[in-house]
Amino acid sequence: MSRSLPGSANQGEKRVPLVAHIIYRLAIGGMENGLVNLINHIPEDRYRHAIICLTDHTAFRERIRNRNVQLFALYKREGKDFSLYPRIWKLLRQLRPDIVHTRNLATVEHQFSAFLAGCHARVHGEHGWNVGDLDGNSTRNRLIRKACRPFVKRYIAVSGHIERYLEGQIGVPRSRTVRVFNGVDTTVFRPTVGGRRALPATNFPTRGSLVIGTVGRMEAVKDQATLVMGFSELLQRLPREFPRPRLVIVGDGPLAGKIGDLVASIGLADLVWMPGARDDIPAILQGLDIFVLPSLAEGISNTLLEAMASGLPSVATRVGGNPELVDDDETGILVPPRDSGTLADALLRYVVDQDMLQRHGRAARARVESQFSLEAMVDKYVNVYDSVLQQD
Repeated sequence: MSRSLPGSANQGEKRVPLVAHIIYRLAIGGMENGLVNLINHIPEDRYRHAIICLTDHTAFRERIRNRNVQLFALYKREGKDFSLYPRIWKLLRQLRPDIVHTRNLATVEHQFSAFLAGCHARVHGEHGWNVGDLDGNSTRNRLIRKACRPFVKRYIAVSGHIERYLEGQIGVPRSRTVRVFNGVDTTVFRPTVGGRRALPATNFPTRGSLVIGTVGRMEAVKDQATLVMGFSELLQRLPREFPRPRLVIVGDGPLAGKIGDLVASIGLADLVWMPGARDDIPAILQGLDIFVLPSLAEGISNTLLEAMASGLPSVATRVGGNPELVDDDETGILVPPRDSGTLADALLRYVVDQDMLQRHGRAARARVESQFSLEAMVDKYVNVYDSVLQQD
């Protein structure tokens, strides 16, 4: 169940508070990436960490640089697994964390488990919704969130959109909510010097072509299918003698096969590179000219921030927290979701106006540097942890 090293302070040393992070699964994903960034950058003499996965963890755990982080997998069964509640209660009683931090709907009910286990400082983060509940308005899901509300000491919302939802739909007082934007490491994600970087791909020539790309899990909420159709429509609008743009779709997931079949069925196989999940995302982004985020719902997208930090203009859907990141017609272009025609129009604007492409890319980098630094994110999380401990 556990992969860990002892995380407690040595006898005679000042005890460092322990945060138990409860998540559904530790794998490639925006929320999970934010968790790893947080753990990697909080000073080890301020907070220790344990990660409790309701299901399991993958090789993504290797991105955690702190070897003292305790990691647990509970291997939850499909559907409602009632055995999970006593097991989490027992584990929390064993760990005795100073703070319990749950994330998203899948784990919010374990605020009650933490309460029963005697954990007084309890934090819950909302990072966005899934394709089954794009606006968070499912009656069942709202009832679950409302039922758990009395047990949460402090809420963290990653966007103003989510903050307003918690207040208006769940009834969380504004005084119990803190907005913390995701942050990006601008030393890792940065523009290239002297032109676009070559993609690490064989048999996929990009010289002389505009390279459009996206990064994300292959699942319905990310809607890569609309990007494929928009790319196809872009090609139809370009003069035949114009150099053919290329499309890069990075990521893996349950819909990878269907997206690959769609690409093949409309004759784009030679113009699209689908390498699956990658560990070299900074290098991939440096090989693009334009980033696209076609999602149906978002909290605050880590990959969008990473693309902006890499100096890329973005075409993003006007959903969730995307308008809080993309300054429309200044750092990118916002488009409606599920609208391949408007997406193609936005891409065409960049194809025919390279000055605008470069200008939006520079503005995107400057916006990240001024408002979405990793240091600012970490400071705000530490402030939340400090405040709930003081409140306790």
